[in-house]
Amino acid sequence: MKRLWIVAAAVMAIAMAPGCGAKDRPIPPELTHPERINDLSAKPDPKGIRLTWSRPMKYSGGAALKDLAGFRLMRAEGAGSLIELAELPVTDQERFQKVHRFVYVDTTAQMGRSYRYMMVAETADGYQSDPSNLVQQTRTTPVPPLTPENFELPKPAPLPDLPPTPAPTPAP
Repeated sequence: MKRLWIVAAAVMAIAMAPGCGAKDRPIPPELTHPERINDLSAKPDPKGIRLTWSRPMKYSGGAALKDLAGFRLMRAEGAGSLIELAELPVTDQERFQKVHRFVYVDTTAQMGRSYRYMMVAETADGYQSDPSNLVQQTRTTPVPPLTPENFELPKPAPLPDLPPTPAPTPAP
């Protein structure tokens, strides 16, 4: 009988112990993708083509994104097909302040050639966002900023030919 009480107590202890530690209901996989990047932009840079974009802050299901692992940058030359140019890891997961705006300079872009770029965000579990907006940029030499040394006022336009002014007549 004593043995039966011990077995019953053990079964009750196991039944009342916490489970696997999950606090919420499971999230369906289709809601665990990072939200799409909508603000990818490109502009000329002295070292290549400068790309900037904002950090996705939510999953596609609306919950706060906490496990952003990095980005995959895709590039195509001209009308060619997109291929992966770079994997860009995000290393601020444990920091109090997260990076909100990212910058990458494509230093392999050649002068005078046109490129198209697209970005995909990725979580630590490998879930990927939908592709970002597509941007196109031709690598050109950027216009230097105005400084006192290179600033010039525009030359004034010549005045139009005016008819001669009649001479004043003396008063009687």
